[in-house]
Amino acid sequence: MDGLIGKKLGMSQIFTEDGKAVPVTVIEAGPCFVTQVKTMDRDGYAAVQLGFDEKKQKHTTKPLSGHFKKAEVAPQRILREVSVDTSEGYEMGQVYGPDVFSKGQLVDVTGVSKGKGFQGVVKRYNFRGGDKTRGQSDRWRAPGSIGQSASPSRVFKGTKMGGRMGGKQKTVKHLQVVGVDAERNLLLIQGAVPGHIDGYVLIKRA
Repeated sequence: MDGLIGKKLGMSQIFTEDGKAVPVTVIEAGPCFVTQVKTMDRDGYAAVQLGFDEKKQKHTTKPLSGHFKKAEVAPQRILREVSVDTSEGYEMGQVYGPDVFSKGQLVDVTGVSKGKGFQGVVKRYNFRGGDKTRGQSDRWRAPGSIGQSASPSRVFKGTKMGGRMGGKQKTVKHLQVVGVDAERNLLLIQGAVPGHIDGYVLIKRA
């Protein structure tokens, strides 16, 4: 298995043997249940659909209830696909935990970044802002000129301006696994990962 679904529990730190403090993100990675196996013959590609975080039956639609019943697993809150080289050896109902990864391994973590609402260019793009001089009293955080007058008489698409910041899917690559606790389904990953506490993430081999 090359990937797992997890829930971000927060950040902490651990100490190495030489006394260095290493910041880590604690992720509840599993148990993840195989809810569907996709094959080259039937679907045109090989993949495994994983389910994570059990939820109540009354909060599950009838089509999804049948989907989970076919796999003989309880209703799951999150479903994600993980591509595999071959679908052989995978069966519906199998359970995977954080022990699919090992200490020292590099992983890519995908999640939805924290939403920060509508922000100006100083916060959103690290603009310097204007000088507090020559009578300028309200231009400290302004973007400045955004285009020309006669030619091209418009603002180019993609011009950096104020707007909604965050709340987008982001992937942080090549993070190192520094700890695996299979008993408590915990994965310790060095550094920060996208999203807020209790946000769902997808962890894949780098």
